[in-house]
Amino acid sequence: MTTPHENEGKGILSWHRRALEGKGAFFAIAVSAVASIGGIVEIAPMYSATAGPELLAGVTPYTALEVAGRDIYVREGCYVCHSQWIRPFRAEVLRYGHADVGDWSRAGEYAYDRPFQLGSRRIGPDLMREGGKYPDSWHYEHMKNPRKVQKQSIMPPYPWLHEDTVDPADVQASVQALQSLGEPYTDAEVQAVAASMKEQGDTIVASLAQSGIQTSSDKEIIALIAYLQRLGKDGTAAIAASEKQQ
Repeated sequence: MTTPHENEGKGILSWHRRALEGKGAFFAIAVSAVASIGGIVEIAPMYSATAGPELLAGVTPYTALEVAGRDIYVREGCYVCHSQWIRPFRAEVLRYGHADVGDWSRAGEYAYDRPFQLGSRRIGPDLMREGGKYPDSWHYEHMKNPRKVQKQSIMPPYPWLHEDTVDPADVQASVQALQSLGEPYTDAEVQAVAASMKEQGDTIVASLAQSGIQTSSDKEIIALIAYLQRLGKDGTAAIAASEKQQ
């Protein structure tokens, strides 16, 4: 009867140790190469305009103000606690879907998300169909003090969003970067970012004024509200239209 030590030096395990594990530098390079290939396979399609999902009719790129809100959403790490992905299961659709449509997430809804905000945890609810679920004033108060509108909420407050302002030049740079990646923004739309932001922002400010809230269209909270109120709206409308045709 032989022991493991007596068998050492024989078979695949021994070859692996001699050829790879025994050569630290070579092994590190090999591991890095394999990991890089895996990363490229996952990341490259996100930056290819022709490798994305088929578009759903009616799904359009984010407006300039919504791009600004999305950048704030990413900056504040909202994706850590909130997902944007309703899986095709009954419980998922009933809890997070739209009341009029059996609308789990479709790939085409993410065509203009770079990168995707699918998330991996649900400490808070899924936000895939957040658009239009609550009025603008609800989001305004929720970001200032979550417990004011949801007593059981464990979400932290984000009061600085109501004070800090958005720089249109930064948003223009973001829109221009998206354009370079294949998003269908025209040069005229890139140049008109500031005007577009003010126009949409003024609409939200007017909506808030009806609830007795006074603010200005350049605040970060206005951009974030614009983004949150957009989530899922295009997809819900497209899915509803598709189901009617069937």
